Amino acid sequence: MSTPSTSDPKRELLRHCLATLAYRGGKAIRNVPNTFADFQAGEGVRTPGKILAHIGDLLDWGLSIAIGKRDWHDSKPLPWEKEVERFFAALKKFDDFLASTEPLQASPEKLFQGPIADALTHVGQVAILRRMAGEPVKGESYYDAEIMLGRVGADQVKPKREF
Repeated sequence: MSTPSTSDPKRELLRHCLATLAYRGGKAIRNVPNTFADFQAGEGVRTPGKILAHIGDLLDWGLSIAIGKRDWHDSKPLPWEKEVERFFAALKKFDDFLASTEPLQASPEKLFQGPIADALTHVGQVAILRRMAGEPVKGESYYDAEIMLGRVGADQVKPKREF
């Protein structure tokens, strides 16, 4: 398992991944129409509300793994705005733990390959569903985006240039 350190590069990379998730996820879930949470793309396709609830579950699960409990919940979706709040709150709790000196009870690689990568995948699904619902997310160069360790809340910097 990883040794606690404020300068652990793997831990810092995980925190950067969470900040990236906050930036990209925030962009995908912001300014959606009231009906978006229940948008149905087709039979057997999760609604955006169910996907966002699943992302919250993944972030909670990732934190539980990091602290050594490995506790999974399959939550019923809350109203959209509540799920948005839950998304950012779960990111903050996970990031706060990673920023601490508490030892990781799982390898950073496993934390990335499981819950974090899965959450990034699902943010992409929400973005695709927005396009299908007629409310596409504007593109930008994410390479040039201002993403910083610890910035995991709804208060993200505006894109430098959208297209």
